[in-house]
Amino acid sequence: MKFNTTYTLKEIATIINSEFVGDENFPVSGMNEIHVVESGDIVFVDHPKYYDKALNSAATTILINKNVDCPEGKALLISDDPFRDFNILTKHFKPFQFSNVAVSASAKIGAGTVIQPNSFIGNHVVIGKNCLIHSNVSIYDHTVIGDNVIIHAGTILGADAFYYKKRPDGFDQLISGGRVVIKDNVGIGALCTIDKGVTGDTTIGEGTKLDNQVHVGHDTVIGKKCLIASQTGIAGCVIIKDEVTIWGQVGTTSGITIGEKAVILGQTGVTKSVEGGKTYFGTPIEESREKLKQLANIKKIPEILQKLKELL
Repeated sequence: MKFNTTYTLKEIATIINSEFVGDENFPVSGMNEIHVVESGDIVFVDHPKYYDKALNSAATTILINKNVDCPEGKALLISDDPFRDFNILTKHFKPFQFSNVAVSASAKIGAGTVIQPNSFIGNHVVIGKNCLIHSNVSIYDHTVIGDNVIIHAGTILGADAFYYKKRPDGFDQLISGGRVVIKDNVGIGALCTIDKGVTGDTTIGEGTKLDNQVHVGHDTVIGKKCLIASQTGIAGCVIIKDEVTIWGQVGTTSGITIGEKAVILGQTGVTKSVEGGKTYFGTPIEESREKLKQLANIKKIPEILQKLKELL
């Protein structure tokens, strides 16, 4: 998430009431999760295991819960609870705006686009030309949709990320300030849910088609011309390259990459990153030919046991 203007380190520290290390005029231009940070961004870290990763990332301002040595060319924000303060910053720079109309006055809708009754179009949404939005679709604030997109009934674009920190009194949610971006010529089936990024974008690439009841988690990036069948659940921060086919009831873990032109057969559990150009099946995931050989061999076990008995 980029700010509308560049702030100073001191101004950011004042918002969250924290101490800081570095020049008070050090520039801060945005905030992001560690996998998408750029120069000028704030990243937060609250566990010693990840200190080095955050300090050595592209982020130039680190919101951290320990006063450590500050890398050259960077700045620190010292907080007793970086998770809480990251939420404070998200609410400050991307506050929730309520709506009392079905289509926000700030939404931009292209020529030839049809929006069926009972759909909701939030604040600052952009929808391209010649789209068809069926009834009872909810498109949350700041969503961007390209041209020639079809979205079927009951789909929700832009719900919050499923991202929580466990506290003694329950779970604290990391507030989402990102967007959903749908490229040109995408088709989205009925009852799909696509969560917005925590600070970046959840992106569906050009020409990709989603069946009914597909879930896409926060900050996931799906490439061009992919096919994703019904009841597939894609976790957050997944990268799916171009022309991938995913059949029904597939589930993935977070933070993995599925290579270009891979095929994932139905009911597979994608527990790790996989190369492109191959077909996969099973849980844990393996190349389908190898997995099918294993299953065939398992069926032979009773026969093998019987032969062993005859030998004894």
